[in-house]
Amino acid sequence: MVSLVLPRLVDVSAASRRSASVAERNVAALKSVYWLLLVSGFVEPLLYLLSIGVGVGALVGDLTLPGGQVVTYAAFVAPAMLASSAMTGALAETTFNFFGKMKYMKLYDGVIATPVRPFEIALGELGWAMLRGGAYSAAFLVVMAATGLTSAARAATAFPAAVLVGFTFGALGMALSTFMRSWQDFDLMGSAQFTLFLFSGTFVPAEVYPAVLRWLVEVTPLYRSVHLIRGLSLGVDGWGWLLDVLYLVVVMTLGLLVASRRMGRLLYK
Repeated sequence: MVSLVLPRLVDVSAASRRSASVAERNVAALKSVYWLLLVSGFVEPLLYLLSIGVGVGALVGDLTLPGGQVVTYAAFVAPAMLASSAMTGALAETTFNFFGKMKYMKLYDGVIATPVRPFEIALGELGWAMLRGGAYSAAFLVVMAATGLTSAARAATAFPAAVLVGFTFGALGMALSTFMRSWQDFDLMGSAQFTLFLFSGTFVPAEVYPAVLRWLVEVTPLYRSVHLIRGLSLGVDGWGWLLDVLYLVVVMTLGLLVASRRMGRLLYK
């Protein structure tokens, strides 16, 4: 029995180290100007929060949630901005950057000449994306707590949820990138991403939409992300967040499996 278990443990440990080496390569390749791009990913949702959450919120007033809880408009919008920030940071790394490394830089052609396998490349790139997404989420939660939009305890609870959101969209973006043929194909993905940003319960409750449109909204990954983080940051009662977590875990797993399989076909052909 021991002889059967130990090799698996060794394999898992070795795979983890190889995945980590992919993320370490990205850290080592950072340029000073790249840090400015990282900072910009945090500033954009913060500006949305200040302009819409605070500015428009002064005109909108308070909102009543489906459960009867009354919150300010800024407190309603802030969790959605956090979810959108986690999505944007993860997608930026696992779409444009990932596609460029694979198709034009041919970086992974050299990597697979080592013991690193396609699944480990995908896992390493996803881990690197989450270093970026996690930094955005942590900084944004600090701002939310400092401005009274959530408590420190709720912010600490919402952070793992934001990391899960980043992992989910990172895996999804990586899978989609393996089907892209050229940079022009990313225009379609950008349009889809912006549509999700506008129609995922971000600025208005999903309940205000017509029944059919509401159903379409509620099955999107960003809506489930917004619903999860909003519930945790506002302290909404109930166990609906379990469905959100299950949904995101399933999407993340499928995305990672599709990405690794597609990478194997593209790199070994």
